Amino acid sequence: MPPGAFAGTQAQAAREVNTASLCRIGQETVQDIVFRTMEIFQLLRNMQLPNGVTYHTGTYQDRLGKLQEHLRQLSILFRKLRLVYDKCNENCAGLDPVPIEQLIPYVEEDGSKHDDRGAASQLRFASEERREIMEVNKKLKQKNQQLKQIMDQLRNLIWDINAMLAMRN
Repeated sequence: MPPGAFAGTQAQAAREVNTASLCRIGQETVQDIVFRTMEIFQLLRNMQLPNGVTYHTGTYQDRLGKLQEHLRQLSILFRKLRLVYDKCNENCAGLDPVPIEQLIPYVEEDGSKHDDRGAASQLRFASEERREIMEVNKKLKQKNQQLKQIMDQLRNLIWDINAMLAMRN
């Protein structure tokens, strides 16, 4: 099938599908392009250049043929992607663009004043809670210090008792 006939059949098929289907076809085409490109790089990585080193020309010609075939298929895929892109743009040309501001939900001005009061009360509550937590942490550190002193005193007492028992024996 000549490339012109392929483009004609693709354009005819694209007219019969909706924009969402075209986008899906475009996505699949991009995936095919990426796959073919990876195959091309794989072939190039495995291919040794004939720079005077003894190399089998048959293997080189075979790999060169595969590379040229992949490049031809890649070219066809890019043409297909261009057709899909043009058709999507054609289908979307009549649509009125929606401003981005309308797509983002936000609170009206009346509600924002109310929200500011609510945010201020939440901030006040959070600062009070933080202050209470700081006080509790301070008291907890004091209690921990007292417990440490008691443990040190007990350790010294046990040491003294053990020393006395050792002296008695």
